[in-house]
Amino acid sequence: MKTKIPPCPENLSIADLARMAKVLKLLAHPYRLKIIDILESERSTPVHALVDRLDLPQAAVSNHLKKMLRIGLVQCQRRGKEVWYSLGDRRSLTILNCMRAKHGAPR
Repeated sequence: MKTKIPPCPENLSIADLARMAKVLKLLAHPYRLKIIDILESERSTPVHALVDRLDLPQAAVSNHLKKMLRIGLVQCQRRGKEVWYSLGDRRSLTILNCMRAKHGAPR
C-alpha cells in the first residue's frame, strides 16, 4: 500500500530551506543513519546498547546523539543511571526509507 505524500508548500522561505538543509546535513552521516535505523526497530535503546551495535567509543556515540537531540531527531529519557534514546521525529524515517528504496536496501 502506497502512502500518500502531502504536497509541499510552493514558496518555501530561505529560513525553511535552511532548517531542512541542517537536518539533511546532520543525517548525511552513516552512523547517524544507523542510529535512526536501530531506533526504528528497537523503539527505545540505552546508550550502551547503541555503543555495542555501532562498535564505536561511547564518546563518539554520545556526540552523534547530542547533535541529533539538539534538532529533535531523537529524544532521551533517564532511567536510573542509564539514558535511553528513541526517535524524536519519525519523519526522519521517511528520509531513510526513500534512500532504502532508491538503493534497494532492506528495511
